[in-house]
Amino acid sequence: MLRLLCHVLSLLVVGHSSAVKNCHPGCRCKVENFGQFDSFSLTRVDCSGLGPAASMPVPIPLDTTHLDLSSNTMGPLSDSMLTGPGYTTLISLDLSSNHITKISLNALCRLRYLENLDLSDNSLESLSSRALAGLPLAEVDLSYNSFQNFDMDVFATKVNGEPVIVDLSHNQIRSVSRGDQGGVPLIQSLSLTANRLTDVPALGGLPLRYLNLDDNPIVSIREGAFSQLKDLVHLSLSGMNQLREIQPHGFEGLESLQVLDLSENPELKMLSLAIFTGLESLQELNLSNSGVTSLPSNMLAHLPSIKSIVLGQGIQCRRTQKQGQFHWQLGQVTHNDVLTCNVAGVVV
Repeated sequence: MLRLLCHVLSLLVVGHSSAVKNCHPGCRCKVENFGQFDSFSLTRVDCSGLGPAASMPVPIPLDTTHLDLSSNTMGPLSDSMLTGPGYTTLISLDLSSNHITKISLNALCRLRYLENLDLSDNSLESLSSRALAGLPLAEVDLSYNSFQNFDMDVFATKVNGEPVIVDLSHNQIRSVSRGDQGGVPLIQSLSLTANRLTDVPALGGLPLRYLNLDDNPIVSIREGAFSQLKDLVHLSLSGMNQLREIQPHGFEGLESLQVLDLSENPELKMLSLAIFTGLESLQELNLSNSGVTSLPSNMLAHLPSIKSIVLGQGIQCRRTQKQGQFHWQLGQVTHNDVLTCNVAGVVV
C-alpha cells in the first residue's frame, strides 16, 4: 500500500513538473485542467515585475492562454516583443504599468485569438488606426493613459485588407465583400477611465455593452453623444469634476441601457426631463455625491423600467406602487407607480 502511494505521488510530481518545465525563471506558471478526465488544459503565466532588465519576448509555454507582463518597464512596444511560441494562442494579455508610450503597427498582429487586453496605467496618447486590427478583442482596458481623442477606428477589423464580420455564436470569422455592411469589431467592454478626453469619443458602430469614461475632463455631454451605442447596458460617467451640463437628449439612442452612473460629479447641478428621453430600459440611476439634489417631476413616464435612484448624500429612491381608487369600469383597484425616497422633501 505504501509503495502504491509513493508511486502515485511520484507520478503527480512528474506530471506537474513536465507541465511547467518551460516556465521562465522569475515567472509563475499554473496549469488548469478542464473536461472529462482532465482532457483539456490551459496555462496561466505570471511574469509581472521581472524588472526593466528583463529581455523581451519572455519565453512562455506553448499552451499559454493568460499572460501577465505588467510592471516590467517595457517602454515602446516593438514588433518583436510579443513573438515566439506560446504567444499566438493567448486569450488574455496584461501589459499594464509598463511605461508604454507607443505601440508599433505590428506589435499585436500575431495574437489572433486575443480577447482581453489590459493596457492601463501606461503613457499612451494615441493608437494607430490599425494597431488592434483583426484581433477578436472583447474587453479592452485603456484607463489611466493620456488619450485626448479616441474613436472606433482603433478596432478596425480586416483580413487581407477586406472587412470581416465575426459570428460570436459560432466563433467564426468570414470575409465579406466591400458592398456588405463592413467590418464589425467584437469589442464589448471598454474602459477609458482617467484619460484626458474633453468630449465623448466617437464609438458609434461598436457592439459595446459596458463603457467607462470616469475621471475625464469632459465639461458637457452633447445631444446624441451616445446615439449609436444601442447595445450599451452599463455606462459610467463618474468622477468628472468639470462636468456641468448634460444637454437634452444627451442619452438618446441608449435603448438597452440598464445602469447609468453619474456619481461624484459636484458641478452637475440640474437634469432636465428631456435628458431621460429614450432610456426605456434604465433600471439604476446613480447620482450620489453629485450636485443634483432633486429630480424632474413626472420622470417615471420617461423611465418605465427604473427601480432605484440614488442622489445627494445617501438619498435613496425606489419605485413602489401606490394604491389608488377602485375603478368601477375595470372592477379592480388601480395602482400608481411612484418613487419613494428615504428623505422627505425630495422632488421626484
